[in-house]
Amino acid sequence: MKILILTNYANGLYLFRKELIERFHERGHTVLVCVPPDEQCKKIEQLGCRLIPAALERRGINPLKDFKLLCFYTGLLKREKPDVVLTYTIKPNLYGGLVCRLKKVPYLCNITGLGTAIESGTWLSRILLRIYKVAVAKAGRVFFQNESNLQFMQARGIAKKNSMLLPGSGVNLQQHAFEPYPSEEEGIRILTVIRIMREKGIEEYLEMAGRLASEHKKILFFLAGEYEEEEREKYEPLIHRLEEKKVLKYLGHVDNVHEIMAGCHAILHPSYHEGLSNVLLEGAACGRPLLASDIPGCRETMQPDISGMLFAPCSVDAMSEVTERFLLLGKKEREAMGVEGRKWVEAHFDREKVLAAYEEELQKITEAGIGGTK
Repeated sequence: MKILILTNYANGLYLFRKELIERFHERGHTVLVCVPPDEQCKKIEQLGCRLIPAALERRGINPLKDFKLLCFYTGLLKREKPDVVLTYTIKPNLYGGLVCRLKKVPYLCNITGLGTAIESGTWLSRILLRIYKVAVAKAGRVFFQNESNLQFMQARGIAKKNSMLLPGSGVNLQQHAFEPYPSEEEGIRILTVIRIMREKGIEEYLEMAGRLASEHKKILFFLAGEYEEEEREKYEPLIHRLEEKKVLKYLGHVDNVHEIMAGCHAILHPSYHEGLSNVLLEGAACGRPLLASDIPGCRETMQPDISGMLFAPCSVDAMSEVTERFLLLGKKEREAMGVEGRKWVEAHFDREKVLAAYEEELQKITEAGIGGTK
């Protein structure tokens, strides 16, 4: 079987769907990945995939460029003749889904999150929802990562008959093994791993870090992640300023995030929107308490006040208050939260469940006759 994957970000595909691609290769499938080119694409090639560069703007809203992407996907399907297409993220879901439906190629969509463009209720939101309704109507399966996103879309007539809820991307419980809680003698280290952009809560996070660092000398903030290039100019000076004040240590892009998590005492995630936060799942698997926005895609990753704490999104005060509450706990209480977090992900978020769901859908396509609908 020739499997074509359409996505918008190579590193996200590698980090959260590497095992899926490896499973495809184990079953003898050929895997093609169409993604905007960047320095992370080599990781995908190392998995044995053939890479196809796409001129896709992850966050742009340009009708002409989006039409060109639609035409590009049309030519791609005609040229490569895949047996099945897997789509991830908004534009691949929309335009890849439309082309697959038009060309009668079996396809599976994964709605990894909605975002402001979909949830805002603006004219753009209404247009995107109409396209979504058409694009995913003939998908073999539309995977959702949290119940709230599923209900939101189905209330608008989208994926009412072909949806399925997955535990996000799941978490590799072997790769992200439980780690002993570290010593607090040199301070309490709080780690945030996000793409540096407004909708991931970076503004509130930086303000909160500056505020609490002046009040609590034992707290140390660590930030890992790549800049969203369109927003680098805005946030890079703010991060440098906090680094100069010894408030924050910016780690940049980190390949081995597990190693960084193991040396920290909590994972803080200030995002506005999530499908289901992989960072929080990995942090809980590592045995670290979670501090996160009280939004769909974050709240599912924990048992509030047992394995983590939730705060109102977009609020510096709420984030500060919860972080201070965490600091007031005793070391044994913080350590116990991490232990409970590991139990929670073991019970609910094993990545094997995600792999099994995809294998089941591919088996259905195989039984229906590969390529028979083209």
